[in-house]
Amino acid sequence: MSTTPPVLAAELAQAWADIQRHHPELPDLAAPESLIGESSSACGSTLSFERLLHEAVHGIAAARGVRDTSRAGRYHNRRFLAIAEELGLDHPEDPHPSSGFSLVALNSEAKRRYRPTIERLQRALKAHSAATATDASRSFQGPAARHGSSGGGVRVKAVCDCGRNVRVVPSVLAQAPIVCGGCGKPFRIPEVVGAAAG
Repeated sequence: MSTTPPVLAAELAQAWADIQRHHPELPDLAAPESLIGESSSACGSTLSFERLLHEAVHGIAAARGVRDTSRAGRYHNRRFLAIAEELGLDHPEDPHPSSGFSLVALNSEAKRRYRPTIERLQRALKAHSAATATDASRSFQGPAARHGSSGGGVRVKAVCDCGRNVRVVPSVLAQAPIVCGGCGKPFRIPEVVGAAAG
């Protein structure tokens, strides 16, 4: 099995398609590779099927025109939770003060339904981790790794020609275009006004 990021991206796309079979209103995943190495404390930092299902909740909310988060996407509200429950995710406790209902977990029915998908994705993630692991003592890791940051970076608004927007880490957008499902054109980060002049 190849362990290159494109193969992992293909496995992520297949897992997304598996979710779409049960929830046809879920939009296509524009850039599965954007999830590789991305970190978000509100949505979970570990890439897994559970995390993918969490992102699918946001996709369905967007398709329905439901505002499922606030506080710059950090606080996941009860509308998020209602859709999460439809997809097989539960939140057994009261909301977290800063992230709301973001820490959802697969319920037993979803674990049964998606078992082959979960196993396939876990194998691909394990192979990808093994292929990309390096001896940390012999490689430069940059300031984020040295200071314990998640490395996710700050998300900024990227827009497309039809007016839709997404929040994205600029380095993720630089890796490959993220294409709008509405108009088919790539999202771009508008020029920042008042940027520091070197």
